[in-house]
Amino acid sequence: MITIVTGTPCTGKTTVAKRLAREKHAKYIDVNKVIKEKRLAGGYDRKRKCYIVDIKKLNFALIKIIKEARKSKENLVIDSHLSHYLPKNYVNLCIITKCGLKELKKRLEKRNYSKAKVRENLDAEIFDVCLVEAKEFGHKIRVVDSSKRQR
Repeated sequence: MITIVTGTPCTGKTTVAKRLAREKHAKYIDVNKVIKEKRLAGGYDRKRKCYIVDIKKLNFALIKIIKEARKSKENLVIDSHLSHYLPKNYVNLCIITKCGLKELKKRLEKRNYSKAKVRENLDAEIFDVCLVEAKEFGHKIRVVDSSKRQR
């Protein structure tokens, strides 16, 4: 079973993904680590303070990981706001994390995001960017609201 967890930054992807991996005895994949290990960042956006990632190269690296996991019958939980760009035939379930705007704003500010980056991410949540894109890619989707953190 290959599960991807995606959503706007600070909506609870990592919390949900790690919990799911523990419960399902699946291997947890942090896509940020894959990007660093495989040197997939093509540059740095100083204005947004984030790395620029070539989605095709990222998908190639993730598909390789998925194929290896399928050979060994290993379950994966892949954590990233970019994971929904994977082709649907490599994914069994796409979990979208959502969060109330007040809570999301608090979380983004706690990470010291700039006002512009907070606004950009709030807009992404308002317009359901990850959900809409995951639907466009044809994923089987489940939405999880992480507004109130579960312990």
